[in-house]
Amino acid sequence: MAKKRKLGNAAIYCILIIMSIIWLFPFVGLVLQSFRGESGGMVQYLVPKEFSFKNYLYLFSGDCNFPLWYVNTLIIAIFVSVLQTIIIICVSYALSRMRFSGRKALMNIWLVLGMFPGFLTMICLYFLLKQMGLTMAGAVPGLILISVASSGMGYYVCKGYFDTIPKSLDEAAIIDGASRAQILVQMIIPLSKPIIIYTALVAFMAPWCDYIFASYVAFGYEKGYNVAVAMTRWVWTNDYQGFFTRFCAGGILVAVPVTILFMCLQKYYVEGVTGGAVKG
Repeated sequence: MAKKRKLGNAAIYCILIIMSIIWLFPFVGLVLQSFRGESGGMVQYLVPKEFSFKNYLYLFSGDCNFPLWYVNTLIIAIFVSVLQTIIIICVSYALSRMRFSGRKALMNIWLVLGMFPGFLTMICLYFLLKQMGLTMAGAVPGLILISVASSGMGYYVCKGYFDTIPKSLDEAAIIDGASRAQILVQMIIPLSKPIIIYTALVAFMAPWCDYIFASYVAFGYEKGYNVAVAMTRWVWTNDYQGFFTRFCAGGILVAVPVTILFMCLQKYYVEGVTGGAVKG
């Protein structure tokens, strides 16, 4: 039995190692190409013949607005993450702990609306933002507004986590004279760290990787770009041969914050997913 167990574990580890190599291969190629010193677009070899930091230095030179695009993306992601998390927590708490007229109807309506893809509203939202002056030069606040506006509809996982917290805690706190706000802030939130971190990470990722709607809102105004739109314009409208390695370098810098966040918070992220999957 011990021999079979060892053979089984060895087979599993071999499979996992192969899967890891396949999964990491594109990222390794991206890293190596970002340090490629020789000019040209895609090449037939993986390891550069000449290693250089010139692609990274170009991103922070005066000829490139990459720092501005990076800051734009970071501002949008941070504001959306914070505001969405606050709204989702409040909505989830109300739907999980309170019973009021129209509660089930509201949840059903949000569920149906969530089945329609957001692409259906892109044109309408663009013209709405344009009338408010939140396109092109106002692309950053416009993207924040759009991302936060309907965030309450993403309550499903967070509500499922709140449903697992015993309601007797709320009843005991109410007997002691605590208000609903005090229960949420002083009791529910400290017990819900995994789902809060999960919600914040998901909210951070969406605008960080957004391209389609961000390209509509910025509409050719370079200072309103985020990194996804800006780097795509590099390889679409500029010199592809010269910008490919710079595109790879920018991709590495874009991936760094998200990678660090997930590595530091992966424990809470997994707990939030598994805890929120239990629906009450």
